[in-house]
Amino acid sequence: MQIVDLNGPWKMKEQNSQDWLDGIVPGSVMNDLLQNGVIEDPFYRDNEDKAYEISSKNYVYSREFIIDEEMLNRDKVVLVCEGIDTISTILLNDTWVSNTNNMHSRYEFDVKPLLKAGVNKITITLFSPIQYVKERQQEEPLWGVGDAIEGYPHIRKAHYMFGWDWGPKIPDLGIWRNIYIAAWDVARIDDVYVTQKHEDGKVDLDIRVRLEKWRQDALSLEVTITDPDGETDTKVVETFANEEHVMFHIAKPKLWWPNGYGDQPLYKMNVSIFSASEKVDQKEFHIGLRTITVRHEPDQWGKSFEFVVNGISIFAMGANYIPEDNLIARNTPEKTERLIQDCIQANFNMIRVWGGGYYPDDYFFDLCDRYGLIVWQDFMFACSVYQLTDEFKESIKKEAIDNIKRIRHHACLGIWCGNNEIEEAWVNWGLPNKPKLKTDYIKIFEVLLPDLLKEMDPQTFYWPSSPSSGGGFDQPNNENAGDVHYWQVWHGLKPFTEYRKFQFRFCSEFGFQSFPSLKTIKTFTLPEDRNIFSYVMEKHQKNGAANGKILFYLSENFLYPKDFPSLLYASQLLQAEAIKYGVEHWRRNRGRSMGSLYWQLNDCWPVASWSSIDSYGRWKALHYFAKKFYVPVLLSICEEGTDADIYVTNDSLKPIVGRIEWKLRTNTSEVIKEGTVECEVEKLSAKKCESLSFAEILTPEKMRETYLECTLWIDGEKHSSTTVLFTKPKHFRFVDPKIKWEVRDEKDQFVIFIEAEGGFAKYVELDLEEADCKFSDNYFDLSKGEVRSIVVAKSSLSENMSIDQFAKQLSVRTIYDMA
Repeated sequence: MQIVDLNGPWKMKEQNSQDWLDGIVPGSVMNDLLQNGVIEDPFYRDNEDKAYEISSKNYVYSREFIIDEEMLNRDKVVLVCEGIDTISTILLNDTWVSNTNNMHSRYEFDVKPLLKAGVNKITITLFSPIQYVKERQQEEPLWGVGDAIEGYPHIRKAHYMFGWDWGPKIPDLGIWRNIYIAAWDVARIDDVYVTQKHEDGKVDLDIRVRLEKWRQDALSLEVTITDPDGETDTKVVETFANEEHVMFHIAKPKLWWPNGYGDQPLYKMNVSIFSASEKVDQKEFHIGLRTITVRHEPDQWGKSFEFVVNGISIFAMGANYIPEDNLIARNTPEKTERLIQDCIQANFNMIRVWGGGYYPDDYFFDLCDRYGLIVWQDFMFACSVYQLTDEFKESIKKEAIDNIKRIRHHACLGIWCGNNEIEEAWVNWGLPNKPKLKTDYIKIFEVLLPDLLKEMDPQTFYWPSSPSSGGGFDQPNNENAGDVHYWQVWHGLKPFTEYRKFQFRFCSEFGFQSFPSLKTIKTFTLPEDRNIFSYVMEKHQKNGAANGKILFYLSENFLYPKDFPSLLYASQLLQAEAIKYGVEHWRRNRGRSMGSLYWQLNDCWPVASWSSIDSYGRWKALHYFAKKFYVPVLLSICEEGTDADIYVTNDSLKPIVGRIEWKLRTNTSEVIKEGTVECEVEKLSAKKCESLSFAEILTPEKMRETYLECTLWIDGEKHSSTTVLFTKPKHFRFVDPKIKWEVRDEKDQFVIFIEAEGGFAKYVELDLEEADCKFSDNYFDLSKGEVRSIVVAKSSLSENMSIDQFAKQLSVRTIYDMA
């Protein structure tokens, strides 16, 4: 194989302009205009409004490249475009090659007749996605979300670019993935597909290799498997037709497990073909030996929905992932790895790739393989109605095939899902009554996609929509059968306790908004903008009634904050508590409830949203809470009135024997009553370990100054602790906790020793005024007299700092400081 890489410097311009600018491929129009100083940062203040005009124009990209005689003499020469966004015309040496119309597809064109030895020229004209959808929408109106530019379902382009209820309207365009000329002699590897058979502790691999051939030369196929310890096994097939199956028997397999259940060993697989002794093509993969499926079977509550990995039913813990930036060119493997590491640090074992973005890059799946995150992969359809014309059918079929073949070998892939919320929309959202479009839905998501998967990836479970009970428009958000999106807490203004009324089989979406940190808000505002109802702050709040909802829940739970920074802090506490209520409840009902994926993990720009990590990678209170409520062994308290039930949920693969100490304390942390409970909890189970009633102690007056603290000890070591109030925080009589702290420098980390000298401290927040870092714990509760040590790895600091600089920037506040 011979490659001429076309990535790197190009020239670009607006189609009607005479002025060429420097461009970078892979990249985008917006990013190139930004780098050339033609536009300002589209995320700053209300600059988003200018993006509409930019995206309403056409743009041209062009570059020259060298082709040698050797490449021209090869049997097959193609132009490979791994991603063009989206409507384009491609010219080679001023001769038309093809048009493109699908951002999600990989394109390959035979260009041998168009190339010449020496200098060649490629020109790609990108046409306005806004003009395209506007024209199509006039011809055939299609329903989509109200926060987006009308008509976006007509184009196979990441929907979020047109705007969402957390994202800006910046429909960028560009050559967004690799582009190159590739050439082969004799033959090339067209497809490799690996299936696994697990039986009696052993694994058989069936590696199917398909070729594209241009000569009848005798070929040999060589497949090498290298195990995680470096041991190799090679099989050679001397006579190779167009398709061959190579079998490997692995007697002592090292199994791949999701995070929290074991290690993630990967086997390297190299597939090569030879003509005589010359290697003509090769492909390399990393695979994990595991079984993953979804158990969806009738039981005493309805129908289960649980992921089963290597025969073990796991409780799925994670969040929904959206694209990391509206300017995709700014994404990097390093940025994504930090995000995946953040998931692992918060004890995730699953991540859902939401269907309104794009299919992630290969490195995303490589990272999920390495770190142990099961991927719930939506096909890229969300909250929209699609018209199944012949052209659209062929486009989405090719899109699906391209991405199934690219992704299916990854150990992390746990499920293919047809779309996000479209089945529910047809049933519950009052869509326009157009039977043909409803029939088109069935043809796409219950015929075309599952049929392709039966052929191309039969070992991965397919689910038609999220939420769904299995398809056919049969109660798609049924709490007792399938997965559920639950939004009554937040959109329905229900209290946090409402979660406890439902034992969903699998909650794949639920969420609560908050504002990002003040440091993030400062990046897109001026001082006069820093009011949540200012024009600029509302431009960075895409869910119309959301600020009012935050204030409603604030009024229900907290005293009114004294200033803008305190309001931001309060919003994050509300978000964290809301999600904690749901997750802890479902984990207490492990067995019936088997999954929690909150909305959402990350942001694509600085905004008020449902994310637990903002667009700068800063952890909100929710992400620190997630680290605690997703811990494999969870201690939780379910309080109601003057009663409290203490639970331990054990999502590990070993039974635990522990001791729970509980203390009923005053607001100054004096102990009113205490007790000890011995507990044994089987693996993969939840258990109520104690029921407490304080009706005789907790008068209405006492409830306002009393809290319950529980601590779990395992093998003589403190595992975790938690507290509950018996009244809303706004009614609790918090005293000044008189927080005292000191910082010590311990080689590669700073350690903060923090103590409350005055009384109970709730929601202790640590932060740095300007720099960023990650704390080992944050937004925690602290009883008087307890000394908590918090570790900050120096590697997590955004800049090098001395201990004096770190201590000077460190700020500490609690709920007492908020009002």
